[in-house]
Amino acid sequence: MQEYDVIIAGGGPAGSTAATLLCQYGYKVLMLERGQHPRFHIGESMMPHIEPIMNRLGIDWGRGNLRKSGADFIHEKTGRSLYFPLLGQYQTFQIERSVFDHKLFKHALAQGVEGHQNEKVTAVAFAEEAVHVTSNASSYKGRYFIDATGRSVLMGRKFSGVKRIKNLGQFALYQHYQLEDSADVDELYAMGNVKILLVDIGWLWIIPLTGKRLSVGLVVQNPAKTEITSDELFELYVNSSPLLTQFLKESTVLSPIQAEADFSYINNRRYGERYACCGDAAGFLDPIFSSGFFFALKTAEMIADRLHQGFVNGQEADPELHSVDDSIYKTGFNTMHLLIDRFYRSNLVENLIYEFERHDRIKKELTALLAGDLWSEGNLFQQGLLKGRRSAIFLDEKR
Repeated sequence: MQEYDVIIAGGGPAGSTAATLLCQYGYKVLMLERGQHPRFHIGESMMPHIEPIMNRLGIDWGRGNLRKSGADFIHEKTGRSLYFPLLGQYQTFQIERSVFDHKLFKHALAQGVEGHQNEKVTAVAFAEEAVHVTSNASSYKGRYFIDATGRSVLMGRKFSGVKRIKNLGQFALYQHYQLEDSADVDELYAMGNVKILLVDIGWLWIIPLTGKRLSVGLVVQNPAKTEITSDELFELYVNSSPLLTQFLKESTVLSPIQAEADFSYINNRRYGERYACCGDAAGFLDPIFSSGFFFALKTAEMIADRLHQGFVNGQEADPELHSVDDSIYKTGFNTMHLLIDRFYRSNLVENLIYEFERHDRIKKELTALLAGDLWSEGNLFQQGLLKGRRSAIFLDEKR
């Protein structure tokens, strides 16, 4: 049986980040990816505060990606719109996930990580001195196990720790297009902004990608009462948008309409004896503010750094090893959860976003949160959000 310091299930952004950092620390790491890179994935719009982690990994994340200057929130029926500038200390981009996820995976291998594709973890057993991992191809022994299985939530389901977060988006429908040149398209790509279109059942995303390609998605909170198919629902809202009609004129469809369901959840068993979960395996939020990829890298970084300390101190078997980072994780996750909750339940866009141009402090503080600056002291808007009338998802949970 082959032995490793760390075995990681999942070779997406979270798994590749944790693997690279642990390998940089000098550990023997095995990463098992059930699929095959490159593979299609949504979540193309990035937050600026990803850049420090990319620098640490040694990744030039701007190469081959479209620079993003900010986000436009648009209500086409009322004609109201607001631009959030996100260019500041760090740059950010729109990325093609199939290409970039593969880049992260290959980079991990180049750092010395052993990576297998088309190999799915089927069982994990924990003993006092080791972790035994079984896949569809072999068996392995390690000192520690990291769950980066994404929305499969391997450890969360094993220990019945998955809790759904209600009242956010229920499902998403999405498709990619190849655009034809036009003045409207040229303007879209010159700015590189993600555009959020507010509609009666939820919202639409418009994300420009390199090569004049466009990612379009419909996130549904309130399903249509009429009995139509998902494809018909998607096409109804896409075709009803004047802005999308301009962009998609004479465009070519690059993919079938795809769906994602059961969007938001938290895993209350994110760590334990000889294991920890990162990325979507720890929790996932509605993508309105593009936090998924950021949390994937941030949680992977926290776990890698804490595990290194655990190895150094001989404490890797301590089931509470990662508890010291709970406050950091909960502050970030709670902040984004409450922003999203207010977007849906308190009409955040109409009540705050469209009014905040008159309040410079609120504008700066909210923009900082949307950029991923979730742990700076002195953000009064964030403090008020966390102390607000609605409980954050973690307040009554151990983890």
